[in-house]
Amino acid sequence: MPFFSIIIPLYNKEDYISDTLKSVFNQNFQDFEVIIIDDGSTDKSLEIAKLVKDSRITIIQQKNKGVSSARNKGIQKAKAKYIALLDADDTWHNIHLFELKKLIKTFPNAGLYCNNYEILYSNNIYAKTSFNFSFKTDSLIVEDYFKASIINAIALTSAVGFSKETFNKIGGFNPALEIAEDLDLWVRFALNYYVCFNPKITMTYNKGVSDSLSKKELNDIKYRFINNHHKQEQKNSSLKLYLDINRYAVALRCKINNEIILYKKIKSEIDFDNLNFKQKALINCPIFVLKGIKLFQHFLIKNNIYLTANK
Repeated sequence: MPFFSIIIPLYNKEDYISDTLKSVFNQNFQDFEVIIIDDGSTDKSLEIAKLVKDSRITIIQQKNKGVSSARNKGIQKAKAKYIALLDADDTWHNIHLFELKKLIKTFPNAGLYCNNYEILYSNNIYAKTSFNFSFKTDSLIVEDYFKASIINAIALTSAVGFSKETFNKIGGFNPALEIAEDLDLWVRFALNYYVCFNPKITMTYNKGVSDSLSKKELNDIKYRFINNHHKQEQKNSSLKLYLDINRYAVALRCKINNEIILYKKIKSEIDFDNLNFKQKALINCPIFVLKGIKLFQHFLIKNNIYLTANK
């Protein structure tokens, strides 16, 4: 039985899947199987994946049902006790699985294991992540996952691991969420288990890949994700803070897209004590100002400068 089952959902990533798989088979730690779930790709993704010849690879094909369904099916078929997720457009550094295993061995009673990551924007611009808590070089249990994740999430899909048993106990990915299905799962993990974090960067998140859903669909689905945890946030002030930061981000996008009804609804549900001065100012800005700020932000990113209102 392998130590890890690596789950890769695949849908129309012909430009990326080859590099993603190379990063898997270049790992220093090689005790794994790879389960690729082709979710009805219509490009050459599946054909390219089949070019990689390794007995540890299993390819499962299904009609397009979404990434949650694909990941759930892959994990259901997994032979290993521990699961490592990887999206078909991200890449691992060669130490990723070694560091993930070390994290598991250090904190065997934790539920969610998170390696640090870097973000790749367009034009080969890389940025280190920042989080809302202090750490040095040693791995640790995150004291408050929700407060720690208000700038960037501690858990990122292609940087985490967990046991198949705990995944099944909390119900897996929610197929009703076409996006934010990962954020929804991390919330349930953090509510039920310890979350641990390894400060060493072991993977690259490809943020420059565009999403196939429309902006309106994105906002509606993100709002559904937030509402899934309405009851829990009433009893958990840290979760309320985390969800209000998510509400703030969705409200801004709604305003920029002229989705004024949804913007007003989301804004009314925010506890403004959970927003900082910059966030309060931005959420009340006229639309033309927000659009100008967004363009300026894109300009800064192109010049390797990344600013956020979340700190």
